[in-house]
Amino acid sequence: MIEPDLSGRTALVTGSAKGVGRELLLSLAERGASVAVHYNTSPDAAEEVASAAREHDVEAVTVQGDVTDPSAVGELFSAVEADLGSVEILVNNVGAFAPTHWEEIDFETWNLVLETNLNGTYLCSKRALPGMRENDWGRIVNVGYASADRLLVAPKNFPYFVAKAGVIMFTRMLAADTQDTEITVNAISPYVVENSDVFPEDLPRGRAASFEDMSQAMLVFLEEGSDYLSGQNLAVDGGWRPERI
Repeated sequence: MIEPDLSGRTALVTGSAKGVGRELLLSLAERGASVAVHYNTSPDAAEEVASAAREHDVEAVTVQGDVTDPSAVGELFSAVEADLGSVEILVNNVGAFAPTHWEEIDFETWNLVLETNLNGTYLCSKRALPGMRENDWGRIVNVGYASADRLLVAPKNFPYFVAKAGVIMFTRMLAADTQDTEITVNAISPYVVENSDVFPEDLPRGRAASFEDMSQAMLVFLEEGSDYLSGQNLAVDGGWRPERI
């Protein structure tokens, strides 16, 4: 496992009360970062994660907020800044998933998938950037999807594919827009992770991506020597390269 020294850094992982977000946040805490555990509707789970993070002798707080609401995003960042300082590492992990045929997805769910995955990434990145620019250092890691850079789509789960393609495009745009700074913007894109809702019969290498696989990919971009890597999309998919999905 890659071991960057993140001592003195402040990290925020959206949607880190459970699942992949939880494991990414604990991976950051293990390497010395002060961490903000973000949740929207799971306060008890978030506090459990914060307690686990403190076992690594780092500061950890919980922050609540709807990442699709600009005002809520502003408030949650202000809360982190008040307790831990400016966010230097932002991992945009929040993203709803709706593995249903597009005609059967109700409009509210359709919007939820688009807004949590794409708008949440946009709003949190936009709010984090002033502090990163002021500190002249920042790392943004967005969570995409393994086939998003190939623009593959299917009738089932369609808004998710669209949103994740937008996340990859946003990653590349923001990397270009910050190329004259010490800020990098990259993406890690899994296919199936060990806690996924749906498991295909055939998986690359006979298994889903582990939480450790996801952490390894994230930490690549946080290494001190990775400061020239920006606008990259690292697929965590075991070599999965479909022609269709």
